[in-house]
Amino acid sequence: MPFPKLPLDRWIEQIVNWLMENLTILFDLISNLVEPTVGFFEMLLTLAPPVITAVVIGFLALLASRLSVALFTLFGLLLIQNLQLWTQATSTISLVLTASLISVIVGVPLGIWVARSKGMKNIITPVLDFMQTMPAFVYLIPAVFFFELGAVPGVIASVIFAMPPTIRLTNLGIRQVDQDLIEAADAFGSTSAQKLFKVQLPLAKSTMMAGVNQTIMLSLSMVVIASMIGAGGLGAVVLEGISRLEVGQGFEGGLAIVIIAIVLDRITQSLGKKSEKTS
Repeated sequence: MPFPKLPLDRWIEQIVNWLMENLTILFDLISNLVEPTVGFFEMLLTLAPPVITAVVIGFLALLASRLSVALFTLFGLLLIQNLQLWTQATSTISLVLTASLISVIVGVPLGIWVARSKGMKNIITPVLDFMQTMPAFVYLIPAVFFFELGAVPGVIASVIFAMPPTIRLTNLGIRQVDQDLIEAADAFGSTSAQKLFKVQLPLAKSTMMAGVNQTIMLSLSMVVIASMIGAGGLGAVVLEGISRLEVGQGFEGGLAIVIIAIVLDRITQSLGKKSEKTS
């Protein structure tokens, strides 16, 4: 005799309904924080004409990386402008920067906590495994329920999907600090905070930057998927091209996404290498 089906779907619906009824203030607060942040980045990217903005970003890429990356950044952004996708690109970059910023602000302290507490490590590791193995589309469902359609649920889903690398590699970087240096800091009478900020974090910077790099890349991939729930940006261009079977339009949107991904990847990699050299 087969076992009766567990009413897991009803349990989840009851939990979601309870959260929506009792935590509305929290969800409104999150929305009121996320929306202005996205708007701030969009304002920065659209403050000047696209050509000037492309030149400025290319110059910043030169400061952060090397000449080849700066030239690719400049010509890549100019190509996006030429394809008349600048508005969508700025929207996508704003969503990625917002999701990445939230992931770092929340993920780095969690990573430090995990590195300093074995109990916390045992608790959060399976949670991170669950977050990374869950299909990305699944995160869109609760995000829509709690935040309706638009940019906010796209950012929240991106944060959940992209945060684990920051936590994991912050934890890894701190744990990899040579124990002899920790003992030397103890011998000089360093407090726990002094060891963290003057020894562990500076030596873990390159590993932490690798986590930030992965987080940005995952945020970009998730923001594209989030176009399905009204997040907009280049993902919407690709989605429209697919739905209308317009291969050219879909290719243009995909090319713009690739350019942004390469630019963000190369810049964050260069920053990570600089951190490693200065450590």
